[in-house]
Amino acid sequence: MSALLAWPAQRPRQVLALVAAVCVALLAFGMVLQHVVGLEPCPMCIVQRYALILVAVLAALAASLKSRGARQVGVGLMGLFAGFGAFTAARQSWLQWNPPEIMSCGRDFFGMIEAFPLGRAIPMIFRGSGDCSKIDWTFLGLTIANWSFLWFVAFTLLALGLLLARPAR
Repeated sequence: MSALLAWPAQRPRQVLALVAAVCVALLAFGMVLQHVVGLEPCPMCIVQRYALILVAVLAALAASLKSRGARQVGVGLMGLFAGFGAFTAARQSWLQWNPPEIMSCGRDFFGMIEAFPLGRAIPMIFRGSGDCSKIDWTFLGLTIANWSFLWFVAFTLLALGLLLARPAR
């Protein structure tokens, strides 16, 4: 069991490449849900997609770096964006468990950015709309936001583990 837990620290570049691949697979699944199944993403879903893209890019970049110091910077940034994604997914999960009494469909993400300055649009995105509390799809009793939260937490913990691990000799 300890060898299984030690593997990420012994092979950080392979672990980061795997994180990037999982992120791409999750993004592809989101595209299938949107374009094949017909589920429309809410503003919080879009923010989570951007966070997942950043986690994938930073994991791939960190995996490609030979310098341990530069890789650690990439892992740290990856962990920050994964934590941000976890926060957003947790907020959406909370909205799904405690939907607002008045359901209103707000503007989509791009409409908010185009119509309002970024300083006003960002709080509007995180306020969520009726769409953010809607549950369109579940797997094993968990919503898309719940699964997103679990993956982001896993990526955050993995980044933390890689940052705290002693370098392999």
